[in-house]
Amino acid sequence: MGSTAANRAVDKGVDFANYFCTYGFLYHQKEMLCDRVRMDAYFNAIFENKHHFQGKTVLDVGTGSGILAIWSAQAGARKVYAVEATKMAEHARELVRANKLQNLVEVIEGSMEDVTLPEKVDVIISEWMGYFLLRESMLDSVICARDRWLNPNGVMYPSHARMWMAPIRSSLVDQKKSDYEGAMEDWNSFVNETKTYYGVDMSALTNPFTEEQRRYYLQTSIWNNLHPNQIIGTPVIVKEIDCLITTVDDIRDVRASISSSITEENARLCGFGGWFDVHFRGSNKSPAQQEIELTTAPSEDTGTHWGQQVFLLHPPQRVQCGDNLTFHFSMSRSKDNHRLMDVDLSCEIRQPSGKLLPPFQKKFYIE
Repeated sequence: MGSTAANRAVDKGVDFANYFCTYGFLYHQKEMLCDRVRMDAYFNAIFENKHHFQGKTVLDVGTGSGILAIWSAQAGARKVYAVEATKMAEHARELVRANKLQNLVEVIEGSMEDVTLPEKVDVIISEWMGYFLLRESMLDSVICARDRWLNPNGVMYPSHARMWMAPIRSSLVDQKKSDYEGAMEDWNSFVNETKTYYGVDMSALTNPFTEEQRRYYLQTSIWNNLHPNQIIGTPVIVKEIDCLITTVDDIRDVRASISSSITEENARLCGFGGWFDVHFRGSNKSPAQQEIELTTAPSEDTGTHWGQQVFLLHPPQRVQCGDNLTFHFSMSRSKDNHRLMDVDLSCEIRQPSGKLLPPFQKKFYIE
């Protein structure tokens, strides 16, 4: 992992404190290593496509515990460079030695933008995906690695990614509204008591407090494990990414105009769920022998540690089967922290009769 080349103005110390430091703890690595969907996808992608690794050079961007680098070596790589920005690199080296692969795997501590490799590589592998795919902006570092170090006929693992959204029902919409109203009741009591007991009128701060609480309870997207039966309309693709050719500009601002149809009678549209999938297809010049998919779509099982991002509508809307939703989606990086996201979502609902319901426009934050 590394600070992004496109954001050199970002203070590296602040970026490390806000982002990288989390990945330096084993408990966080363990959470990801216990995600069976994640682990199985990468394991199968590597070992069912050994032709991409046998006798090849591999770069693991943001190696963490080093497990992808270890698998790459076990699959037959000639040399693996495992780059890690945090002190987790020390644990990765220990794990490499414990698995007797120190002659094949070289762990390098440093940001991907700053390290220098002695050669170009045939494969870049990385688990760079954040919540709703692009939170954390780690793909920037993978793109930097690709542009600097990947051979012309090299492959990316994963090779492709997609972002999805779908209309949902969720009881969280009522819970969050109740939490917000409770916070405001508490504030009003606080204002009254402070004036009564201490003679200071705090009501001048009511508007900024209201704005703060609205953002926290009503506008911040929520991590959630959705069940498939909470999806009330057709899922649609918001963004497709080819990791071999995408640029930082392609992912800095994501914009889409898309349509979805409600598939349930008399449903309550409580918001939208967002998730992603990635694919291991190799490249046109060197395709995978076995394509592997890793999806974070709503599941009847436990799902993944990514879950889904939920954007709740206040108030929810009543919709019918056949209603067509046309929505405009925009996601850009937060001005305060380039690893977080701001989302603008506008939507209009057209009934089968042609009647157009009042459109709505919402702003959300992925934090």
